[in-house]
Amino acid sequence: MKSNYHFKFEDLLVYQKAMDFAEVVDMITKDFPARELYALSSQFRRASDSIGLNIAEGYPGSDAQFIKHINHAIYSANECVAAGTKAYRRDYITFETNEQIRNQLTEITKMLSSLRNKIKSRM
Repeated sequence: MKSNYHFKFEDLLVYQKAMDFAEVVDMITKDFPARELYALSSQFRRASDSIGLNIAEGYPGSDAQFIKHINHAIYSANECVAAGTKAYRRDYITFETNEQIRNQLTEITKMLSSLRNKIKSRM
């Protein structure tokens, strides 16, 4: 269902992809062992959520502030790469699932880098 109230950052494709990615991570981590509830699964979910949250948080600010938040989103995406690798090494996810994660993160980070470069060029 589409909201009657719209925020401009929601139009950014990278924001939409980041939000979708966080839902994928949420589903994946539900199958992690209970002992990871406050460890890897929590860290993975928080890092994946942080990508979209940083885009939203930085959007209404100055160009310099937005670039700072885009950088934080990239850092969180990189953290998700490491979390996915840990999950794969611990046999919580398959190689194919890890590849899917890495593919999505590659696309998101490329989009974030492109957005950052576009903003830098107008400064």
